[in-house]
Amino acid sequence: MSSPISAINPIAMPQLTSAAGAAGAAGQPGEFQSVLSSAIDSIQSLQNDAASSVQKFLSGENEEIHTTVLATQKAELAFELGMQIRNKVVDAYQEVMKMQM
Repeated sequence: MSSPISAINPIAMPQLTSAAGAAGAAGQPGEFQSVLSSAIDSIQSLQNDAASSVQKFLSGENEEIHTTVLATQKAELAFELGMQIRNKVVDAYQEVMKMQM
């Protein structure tokens, strides 16, 4: 009747290879956009998985409560991480705009 509990896997977020790679990426337009786009896509994917897991649980399909809770917690943590990253980027942009030329 019970199924084995699967291991919790970390959320994969795209990362730059090094600080030197980040400095060299300034000459490549679209690098930041592609990293940001893939991060947003992974957050959206986790939210879609959580929504489908909740829907399956509520409709009575073969979905267990711990799977549903884990999926919703993963989605919530990924969203909060995305919001914190957005806040840091906005703060950095505001600091750059305050600089005098």
